[in-house]
Amino acid sequence: MVKKEITSAAKLKKKLGGAKAELASRNKKLKLSVKAEAKKKEEAKKKVEVKKKADAKKKVEVKKKADAKKKVAKKKADAKQKADKKKADAKKKVEAKKKAEAKKIEDAKKKEEAKKKEEEAKKKEEEAKRTYEEELEEQLTEDEIKNFAIDKTDMDKLVNRVTEMIASYATNGILQNILWRKLKLSSRDGSRLALKLEKLGNITREKILENGRWTYLLLIKKIPISTISIENAPCLVCPVEGKCSTDGEISPKTCVYIENWVLTELKTKKRHETN
Repeated sequence: MVKKEITSAAKLKKKLGGAKAELASRNKKLKLSVKAEAKKKEEAKKKVEVKKKADAKKKVEVKKKADAKKKVAKKKADAKQKADKKKADAKKKVEAKKKAEAKKIEDAKKKEEAKKKEEEAKKKEEEAKRTYEEELEEQLTEDEIKNFAIDKTDMDKLVNRVTEMIASYATNGILQNILWRKLKLSSRDGSRLALKLEKLGNITREKILENGRWTYLLLIKKIPISTISIENAPCLVCPVEGKCSTDGEISPKTCVYIENWVLTELKTKKRHETN
């Protein structure tokens, strides 16, 4: 009985040892399994982290590439914009230059036209100012003017008469058309006579605008010496001229003949001036 019990105890002990060993083995396996699982998890975690890092790095690289592409695209766009702006500016400059040249040409044309108009206006003004005498001066020589004569007219007497009439107006002068009417001379003869008197140095002519027309004011310069005024002097044929003196019994101061002659000359002069 005891032996059986001992055998059973040994078997039991053996079984218990076996169970312990199996439990230990199982525990060991379990621990190994836990460790392996933990390791797997750690490796999986590491893989995840590596993948995350790789993905993050990839994203960064992708972002960098995208940014680089954007930068390149922006650079290209900026360069294109600058090129376009440069072209636009160049085009504007060309257009502005063309406009400036066109304006310059237009201004030059306007100036030329204005100059032509001014010259034409000046020419017309000069032509309007041009007198018949000026045309005669261009056509006739100095000798032809000085030798001018009117048919059947004593030119010396006419010259003296005209000069005396002009002299009677002193510094005021007389308009030539008025003088010609007084002398009943044509404008043609009067103009030639005025030029003759000027060439002889008897008068000066002053060009003036009268009633919208250009004419001349005749002014005395030199009265020619004439014997007409003494032709009828009583002294030339006086029988007692040898006895005449300022202090003698016969004297110019008391001479009736001289008195009559002077009064006659004055009347003649006044009549000429009136005519």
